[in-house]
Amino acid sequence: MQVTEAENWMVDSTPRVLNGIHQSDVNIVVYERDTSALKSEVDQLLKQHNEFRGSGEIQDIMRKLSSTVDQAIYPLIYQDIHNVLSLFAEVTKADNFRLLLAIVSTNMCSKFHTDINDLRLLCTYHGPGTLWLSDDNINYRALDNYGSEAPIVLRQDDIRQVRTGDVAILKGAIYPDTKKPVIHRSPPIVADNQKRLLLRIDTNATQNLWS
Repeated sequence: MQVTEAENWMVDSTPRVLNGIHQSDVNIVVYERDTSALKSEVDQLLKQHNEFRGSGEIQDIMRKLSSTVDQAIYPLIYQDIHNVLSLFAEVTKADNFRLLLAIVSTNMCSKFHTDINDLRLLCTYHGPGTLWLSDDNINYRALDNYGSEAPIVLRQDDIRQVRTGDVAILKGAIYPDTKKPVIHRSPPIVADNQKRLLLRIDTNATQNLWS
């Protein structure tokens, strides 16, 4: 496995890279993949999809999801969500999850921040992916001083972004013994009238999961 590892992140084209999130100095891992085969179903889902939120064990979530993402109509997306959820289960060793699948047309969390959770999985099936910062590109004094006018980002040109279709796992503020959870935010899409089809999965053992 050829892994790109630098500072606080790991990136690779195999799902095994996701287990790297447990390394003490890593707070984001990205599994790069080709989801072009899903495009037709994604385009169709963007026209018809209603927001889905489900919680429980994998089989419970997938059974409930079928009412929104009909397996007969969207077999590839349905299977992909199952696969991604199973990968997250392998990494977290959890057996209960909360899953959100939503069409996003706002900027959502527009300020760089940390999540108050342990681990969160994000995959943007359509539209721009999550923006995140390397540890050496963060003004921690501004980050800790909520409302400060000082910029959190030291170098705007070095803001990083998860690619569309890639799977990212982000380390939150209450991951055991973490000192530097990943700093990230939603991409701005309102000005360009864009939409995102976002999959978000959390373990079911932490608070503030839907923020």
